Amino acid sequence: MSAANDTKFKFAVFLLTGIPGQEHIYLWISIPFCIMYVIAIVGNSVIIFFIKTDASLHEPMYIFLSTLAITDLGLSIVTMPTIMGVLWFNSREISLDGCFAQLFFIHSLQCIESSVLLLMAFDRFIAICNPLRYTSILTLPRIAKMALVCAVRGVALIFPLPFLVKRFQYCRVNVLSHSYCLHQEVMKMACADITVNNLYGLSVALLTMGLDSLLILLSYMMILKTVLSVTSTMESLKALNTCVSHLCAVLLFYIPEIGLALIHRFGNSSSYFLQIALGYVYMLVPPLINPIVYSVKSKHLRVRIIRAFVK
Repeated sequence: MSAANDTKFKFAVFLLTGIPGQEHIYLWISIPFCIMYVIAIVGNSVIIFFIKTDASLHEPMYIFLSTLAITDLGLSIVTMPTIMGVLWFNSREISLDGCFAQLFFIHSLQCIESSVLLLMAFDRFIAICNPLRYTSILTLPRIAKMALVCAVRGVALIFPLPFLVKRFQYCRVNVLSHSYCLHQEVMKMACADITVNNLYGLSVALLTMGLDSLLILLSYMMILKTVLSVTSTMESLKALNTCVSHLCAVLLFYIPEIGLALIHRFGNSSSYFLQIALGYVYMLVPPLINPIVYSVKSKHLRVRIIRAFVK
């Protein structure tokens, strides 16, 4: 292909995809999406507010929960404009730089959320397996350092991605499969060798979500071993009950994440609708469900919220 023809087919924008074939009912589809976003933003904001303002909630478990709520709130804010723009105004175009910025924030927040879920697993491990040293191990300064390390790790590992995709020229099909930008999808649009991007993206996924999920599994194996050694069935159930909220958050986060990653990398023959459905679950469900589950399961937090709203 000549240089002139090559220039002719370069793209300056990407086209986002809503729900193909359902364009005529986008307005109706946008109603539950909008409700989900509002609930996610309000729910996570309420949790952050009460944990910040109530001194009795300044405990490790609640501090980790507020950090999780901050990341979920960030994910909602980052993805909402493009998703609702497609559904409300059929605004499908997104500039290359805008797309690269969005994928940076999405993947950074996902890495940070994975780290926070690991810290919450560590919190449950110490509380159940070594309760007498819980307060001496999880001090507020140590928690602050752990949270800072999580944030730095997420940002530092994802920081190269926008530059790795920005160096390419895009001359293939410029239609993305979702209403937001992901690195594993954007890089496939490049008319160049994407081996470096592929290897780096896979390495980051293994070093963050792969390693975190493995350590979470290990922590729960240790928790289960400790709980099974307790003679009282009631005490065992009580200990496991404190892990239910965290287990729900872990499953809501990792199952769609792993499924979507596998489909993007290896599932070329998978259902297109499955890709789209998993993509929306991946972005919408954890920020929506996490504050609800934690508010219901955490008696102290639930009582504090109810007391504030019934006055």
